Amino acid sequence: MRVAMLSFHTCPLAVLGGKDTGGMNVYVREVTQKLGEMGVHVDVFTRSQNEHVPHVLHDLGYGNRIVHIRAGPEVPITKKELTHYLPEFVNGILEFSKSKKIAYDLIHSHYWLSGLAAVDLRENWKVPIIHMFHTLGVMKNRVAQTPDQVEGEYRIKGELEVLNQADCIVVATSAEHTQLLWLYRADVSKTTIIPPGVDLGRFYPIPIDEAKEYVGVPPCGRMLLFVGRIEPLKGLDVLIEAIAIMRTKVEWKDNPFCLAIIGGEPEESAEQTNIEFERIKSLTERYGLSDLVTFLGKRDQGSLPYYYSAAEAVVVPSQYESFGMVALEAMACGTPVVASQIGGLAYLVQDGVTGFTVPVDDPIELANRLLSLMQDPVLRAKLAKNAVEVAQDYAWDKIASKLMGVYSELLNSATTNHDDNRTVI
Repeated sequence: MRVAMLSFHTCPLAVLGGKDTGGMNVYVREVTQKLGEMGVHVDVFTRSQNEHVPHVLHDLGYGNRIVHIRAGPEVPITKKELTHYLPEFVNGILEFSKSKKIAYDLIHSHYWLSGLAAVDLRENWKVPIIHMFHTLGVMKNRVAQTPDQVEGEYRIKGELEVLNQADCIVVATSAEHTQLLWLYRADVSKTTIIPPGVDLGRFYPIPIDEAKEYVGVPPCGRMLLFVGRIEPLKGLDVLIEAIAIMRTKVEWKDNPFCLAIIGGEPEESAEQTNIEFERIKSLTERYGLSDLVTFLGKRDQGSLPYYYSAAEAVVVPSQYESFGMVALEAMACGTPVVASQIGGLAYLVQDGVTGFTVPVDDPIELANRLLSLMQDPVLRAKLAKNAVEVAQDYAWDKIASKLMGVYSELLNSATTNHDDNRTVI
């Protein structure tokens, strides 16, 4: 079986924590590797954003490739600008497959831009499309706080087009299934629920003393952790306010703690950083928290298990998450998660079992839950143990096997329809 995996706007090898890097990058990379282990040949097509990076890489193993297609300037550009280069991206893929004499059996696209590319590719290849949105424009607009955070109508139209054209839509949770039904009036008969997974060979509990030594936390130090892109819908402002509340509720000398933030670009100048990053830093200074909030910038996947394991809790205060990859990785490392009770997080984080869920935009409740965790080592140990057990059900090999079932079903259906059509003719 040969699969064309499309990740138009971001490369799965990109370092996490940047503006357009996150759970989707991990998903594409891990699924491709697991499919390779199962004997599936996958070519991941992404737009070239750096002329100095080889256009074909074999970093995913098993003969599978990442193919950087020239489509527009080979630099990062906005998603709205990217829409203009979709035809060039599609043509580049067609030329690559022709030059390699490869015929793909199906297309697996990620995010709505890749879905539009998949629709155009199918006109040439006549193969099924399986698509995963990862985030939905209508949901992001519901939590937008300023006009510049609102997704344009072009995205909503693009998502509707992909919904109509794709043969199968993979959703992460039943919440996303419901969102497609009620907000997009989608044909949910062709949706299937398959959550993202976690690499249990990488994310597992590391002894806390070893983890703290690696990340540089003093043995007696206590760290809360945020991991993710620094953008408004991630709720970092709510977390900063919660930290300020916590500081007023504990005797500081007896209960010192810090907040580490992974994501963003703290080493860049004010002109280069995004507006949200500057806003969060200003908020930290306004609350007088500069001494206990540390911005660590982007970190590679290999270091994250140490940070997760060194933390008392991982905080995911998002206003919208279709799933919550960070929460799952933290759970696999035996770290309780305190997260917003929304979207995929409400399904993944089991309240009182693997961590706690709190109302969105409620810094007081967030502070209370974090304090209860930090002040009760017995509770923290119980939640940590449960978190590791729950995470076992999300191993990537199990997720890839479910995807293989969908692939096989789509291909069998396509073959049957082709045979039926041929008989009628």
